[in-house]
Order: sequence, then structure tokens, then C-alpha cells
Amino acid sequence: MIRINLIAGEREKPKRRTVGFDIGQKVTLVCSLILVATVLGIGWWWWALDREQARLTTETAEAERETARLKTILAQVTTFDKQKRQLGDRVKLIEELRKGQSGAVHMVDEVSKALPDMLWLTDVKQDGGELTVSGRCTTLTSL
Repeated sequence: MIRINLIAGEREKPKRRTVGFDIGQKVTLVCSLILVATVLGIGWWWWALDREQARLTTETAEAERETARLKTILAQVTTFDKQKRQLGDRVKLIEELRKGQSGAVHMVDEVSKALPDMLWLTDVKQDGGELTVSGRCTTLTSL
């Protein structure tokens, strides 16, 4: 037998509207997010490389300026070393001459100390035990 309930029929449940996406929209959204993340990553990487390039360019310019400054200083040091060697050679020569001085040098030194102010010696000769002195004078009293 067939039974029909006329009083209360089965009620259909109202369908809830879901704010979901179908599978095609989800794939599109995920791919778009991946694309945006990739573009942002590449942009950040480019920005970092650009900053690094600017930093390296600045450091290179500073290093070149420092190199130029140090070249001038190195040239000065080389000049000073050359002058130092020349002066050292002169000091050695003077010391050798002082060591090699004989009695004649001391004798001329003593003679020059004994001369009056306005008298100049022009020639001193020694032959054996004989000494000849020549010179000039501005006044006869100095002679």
C-alpha cells in the first residue's frame, strides 16, 4: 500500500550559498599569487643587486682616490730615501776625510786663525821643511 502524508510533507532544506570558488578559480588564484610572489622576489633581488653595484662603485672610486694619494706619498718617500742616501754618503765622505787629515791641515787651520781680519791667504806651499805663504791685504797695517 502506498502511504501519503498530506499534513506535513518533507521539507527541502534550503541550500546555503557558499562563497567558495570552483576549482578553476582556485587554480587561477594560486597561480596569480605565485606570479606576484615571483615578481616581488625578482624585484627585491634586482634592488639588492643595484644597491650592491652602487656600494661597489663607491668603494672603487674611494680606492682609486686612495691609490692616487698613496702614489704621491710613495714618490715623496722615494725622493726622501734618495736624499737620505746622498746625505749618508756625504757624511761618510766627511768622516773619511777627517780620519785622513794630516798635520798640514791642522797647520793651515792654525795659520788661518792667526791671520788678521783684512788679510786673505792665496797660496800656501811646503817644500820639505820650508813653508811659503802668499796672500792679499787691504791695508798695510794688517800686513
